[in-house]
Amino acid sequence: MIDVIIAGGGPTGMMLGAELRLHGVGVVVLEKDVEQSKVVRSMGLHARSIEVMDQRGLLERFLEHGTKHPLGSFAGIRKPPPAVDSAHAYLLAIPQTITDRLLIDHAAEVGVDIRRGREVTGLSQDEDGVDVELADGTRLRSRYLVGCDGGRSTVRKLLGVDFPGEPTTVETLLGEMELTEDWDTVLAVMTEVRKTQLRFGVSPIGDGMYRVGVPADGVSDNPQVPPTFEEIKKQLKAVAGTDFGVHSPRWLSRFGDATRLAEHYRVGRAFLAGDAAHIHPPVGGQGLNLGVQDAFNLGWKLAAAIDGWAPDGLLDTYETERRPVAAAVLDNTRAQMHLMSLEPGAQAVRRLLSELMDIEEVSRYLTEKTTATGIRYDFGDGHELLGRRMRDLELKQGHLYGLMRGGRGLLLDQTGRLSVREWGDRVDHVVDVSEELDVPAVLLRPDGHVAWTGEDQQGLSGALRRWFGEGEGL
Repeated sequence: MIDVIIAGGGPTGMMLGAELRLHGVGVVVLEKDVEQSKVVRSMGLHARSIEVMDQRGLLERFLEHGTKHPLGSFAGIRKPPPAVDSAHAYLLAIPQTITDRLLIDHAAEVGVDIRRGREVTGLSQDEDGVDVELADGTRLRSRYLVGCDGGRSTVRKLLGVDFPGEPTTVETLLGEMELTEDWDTVLAVMTEVRKTQLRFGVSPIGDGMYRVGVPADGVSDNPQVPPTFEEIKKQLKAVAGTDFGVHSPRWLSRFGDATRLAEHYRVGRAFLAGDAAHIHPPVGGQGLNLGVQDAFNLGWKLAAAIDGWAPDGLLDTYETERRPVAAAVLDNTRAQMHLMSLEPGAQAVRRLLSELMDIEEVSRYLTEKTTATGIRYDFGDGHELLGRRMRDLELKQGHLYGLMRGGRGLLLDQTGRLSVREWGDRVDHVVDVSEELDVPAVLLRPDGHVAWTGEDQQGLSGALRRWFGEGEGL
């Protein structure tokens, strides 16, 4: 029996697979497409996702292929970068195709079994596992199944999970192509058009290619069918007054503003993650990031269940923690789409918000929303750090994130008096100090969120039991 089958080989599925392999869990990723997609829907990683990559030792790979940009934009309203509590307070611009490749490489390196051209068409489950049927008639059985198979998720439909929300009302045409017009002219036209059409944009991506996005003329009857090149040229002329001499398209696509959230993230031994659990407009570039962070939350919990030490209810915390985060992202993207409307009321709200964003606290609050650095899971009452992710701290002996590469829990103990001995097989004990940490000790989950602060051994032991199960009783 396979430990975990993951349906879908995008960023969420590959991140999840790699997280599980850190704990020796057997993983098979089933991806229906034979080749990696060439479509670039996401163009960057936000601060929290950058932190995630740093926690797993992957950041240098991404920095090599990305470009850093300042924070401080909401619905296209740009302000000076606010002070965000992160060692990586920037946007890393990097095409999704590169992000996909880097995560595929990482997953393969740690031993994920990636099977392309394998489409899930059926499933059933019992108390012990999940049976998965593929389009070619193959049947596989696993202890757990995770649907990371996108907004039209087959797994979600087979599980009978409702996906309520709003359908697409506006579409944007997107593609990569070459231009004959000189860049200075393109930039001048784009600057003028974007005064009103914020869904319009042209940006160079290297090798003589440009990424072009333009509002569509209505909504397609079949959004899965890419637009024709002639359709994009027609819309460019309608919106910008010129098609810039576009030619030689590499790929074409369309996306809408549909907004939906799965009613449940778990049904028995099956889970949903990434776009299979939530879809929303791409404003703010949060979609890929949200899925990667879903995987980061779920991976260690599934591994704990398979390894046999998961405390009661641990798997249920995946939904209780991540679903509210997705709901908040859906709300902020709804708000951003409204602020990009040309209607007088929306424009009035946009002007007002622009004024409010001159206030540092407002700009930081909105930035923390889009970068996911402001997330606080509900762990109950306690210190203000409780439930929040811990930023990368500078220690006397190095950096915090450098100690978290193995995906284990970690006690950062500035007192030297505490112990995690009974949990030593799943929690590391680091005695060190940091001028950036104003509590005696902090217990971190494998995803970097603070599970406990203090200096009392009894309180620490209670937190260890809550998140890491019973100790070995040494």
